[in-house]
Amino acid sequence: MTDELNLHSLKPAQPRKERKRVGRGLGSGKGRYSGRGIKGQKSRAGSNKMPAGFEGGQMPIDMRLGKLRGNTSADARPVGPFRTYTQPVNLRDLEARFEAGADVTLEALLEQGLIKNTRVDVKILGSGELTKKLTVTAHGFSATAREKIEAAGGTAVALKEPKVRRPKKVAKRPAAVEEPEVEDVAEEAAAEADEPQGDSD
Repeated sequence: MTDELNLHSLKPAQPRKERKRVGRGLGSGKGRYSGRGIKGQKSRAGSNKMPAGFEGGQMPIDMRLGKLRGNTSADARPVGPFRTYTQPVNLRDLEARFEAGADVTLEALLEQGLIKNTRVDVKILGSGELTKKLTVTAHGFSATAREKIEAAGGTAVALKEPKVRRPKKVAKRPAAVEEPEVEDVAEEAAAEADEPQGDSD
C-alpha cells in the first residue's frame, strides 16, 4: 500500500544531490586550492569559457595549415564564396508528370514534387525527350532545354534574363615591321656598287 500523497510527503522524482562546497578548510577535503590545483590556466577564473578549437594559446591548426588559392571573385560563380544555387528539373520529368498543353509553373512543379520550395531558383535542363506542348516558366533554361521545348511547340518563359558576359578586352600588339627579304637587300647592294663613285682628291 502506497503512502498517501500530502504536502509534507512530497519528494522529487530523482533525489537531489547537494553540490560540494569548496574552500571551507583543509579538513573538508576540498580546501586550500578548492580542487583546481596550484597554477596553470585551469586554476584561473574563466578557464571554462575558452572558444571551441582553442589550443591553449599555441598557433591554431587553421592558422598553421597552408592557405589554398581559389576562385574568390563574383565572376567565379557558381564556384567560390559567391556561388549560387539552383534546383534542376529535367525535361524527362516534365514529360512524365504533365499533360499536353499544361502550364508548368513553379507552383505546379512544387505540387508534383519536382522541387522542394519556390525560394530557390529553378533551372530547366535538357536531359530526356519532350513530345508535349508545354508552357514552362522557370528562372533559367539550358540551351538544349529551350530548343527541345520550342521544337515540341511549347514556350519557355524565363523569370530571369541570362547575364551576357562582356568579352574581355585583349590588348592588341603593335604590328610587326616587315623586314625586307634577303634578295631585295642583295639587289640594293649590287645597285649601289654599280653607281659611279665621285672623284676623290
